Amino acid sequence: MRLLIIEDYKPLQQSLTKGLREAGFAVDSTRDGKEGLWYAMGNEYDVIILDLMLPGMDGLEILKKMRTQGRKSHVLILTAKDTVQDRVTGLNLGADDYLVKPFAFKELLARINALLRRGYRQKNPIIKIKDLQIDLSTQKVWRGKEEIQLTPREYALLEYLAMRLGQTISRTDIWEHIYDFNSSASSNVVDVYIGYLRRKIEQPNKHPLIHTIRGRGYVLGVQ
Repeated sequence: MRLLIIEDYKPLQQSLTKGLREAGFAVDSTRDGKEGLWYAMGNEYDVIILDLMLPGMDGLEILKKMRTQGRKSHVLILTAKDTVQDRVTGLNLGADDYLVKPFAFKELLARINALLRRGYRQKNPIIKIKDLQIDLSTQKVWRGKEEIQLTPREYALLEYLAMRLGQTISRTDIWEHIYDFNSSASSNVVDVYIGYLRRKIEQPNKHPLIHTIRGRGYVLGVQ
């Protein structure tokens, strides 16, 4: 899934970007509030990680402008401000979660995954399609009793298809959710990774699960 980090402390911004990319996310990041608003208003993000004390424009102003303009990305406020009033203000302006610094990266990751499941109305961290099982919390995949080894990009693609189970998703939509703003990959790379996934999860004498809808895109499910 695609994330945006707006965090002005460079070491934290860099470590979060690196860690979340290693976890399989497409990540855009900035240390400037005005640039952060530009990213947030111009792209579709599943989750935005937002610091409050930023140069150019503070985080609460970014949040307020986003919600006023109807942007629906989940927002996780990440800040050193830890009073009850700070949390209440952020949540009342439309934040979806609030994490106080310092924090454990594992907790941040768990909160991001919880917001993703909420966004796609997937409360259960286990998604099952026939004998295919996807564990969103551990990022592990099985077909029957066999665990399937996927690269982070392959898993990101499968997870996005699974979150929108039964829906036809265009190549452009897939590309915009699994590649970040600075990626040089073209949209036809989606077809390549669909091929990789099919070779790994499709098995002889079993129902095909990834279907091509000509001229429209792909759908995960049983047809």
